[in-house]
Amino acid sequence: MDSIQWEYFFNVKLAIKSFPYILQGIGYTMLLSFVSMAFGLVLGFFLSLARTSKNRLLRWPARLYISFMRGVPILVLLFLLFYGLPIVGIEFSAVTAAIIGFTLNSAAFMAEIWRSSISSVQKGQWEAAASLGFSYWQTMRRIILPQGTRIAIAPLFNVFLDLTKGTSLAAMITVPEMFQKAKIVGGREFDYMTVYILVALIYWGVCTLISLLQDFMEKRYEMDI
Repeated sequence: MDSIQWEYFFNVKLAIKSFPYILQGIGYTMLLSFVSMAFGLVLGFFLSLARTSKNRLLRWPARLYISFMRGVPILVLLFLLFYGLPIVGIEFSAVTAAIIGFTLNSAAFMAEIWRSSISSVQKGQWEAAASLGFSYWQTMRRIILPQGTRIAIAPLFNVFLDLTKGTSLAAMITVPEMFQKAKIVGGREFDYMTVYILVALIYWGVCTLISLLQDFMEKRYEMDI
């Protein structure tokens, strides 16, 4: 491929010039990722408890919620929150709508991860804790959850990776994250290929750092437990 054709595919000068501007959106990307992940972890945990509850009033709504959120595309959910709810008088900013959407969606997947991880802990440990006079929540906090978390780390980080990459969809509701910035540059410079390759490389770098964090957390839990 000669130099002229290469510039049509990836213009290095444009990439260098636009890199600082596109990188301005990484703050929103990280905000959406970390906040949605944090809320999703908590919501997913309590959904998993409701999902396995003996009380049907808790179990069936949780199962319905998980089924619905896993079956609805995140982009559709974002559109409903940002463009649909204002019709009935409920309005959110683009960032708030994105956080709510990603939280509700990711919580459904994390609920199943929590459920399977907690269920994998031997039932005999519940019985042993009960014989020592531990309450349900004491047993969960001191015995079951630490072991379940160790099992859940890898799949939870997979959700985190998917969530981080999925934040690019927030550009569709005007959140000025990295992909939205790349679209602006591409339209202004009439070169979408270069900026899309650039933003792909940035996402790759971010996800690589998250993978390194996953390795660190897994090794940490192996040492602690």
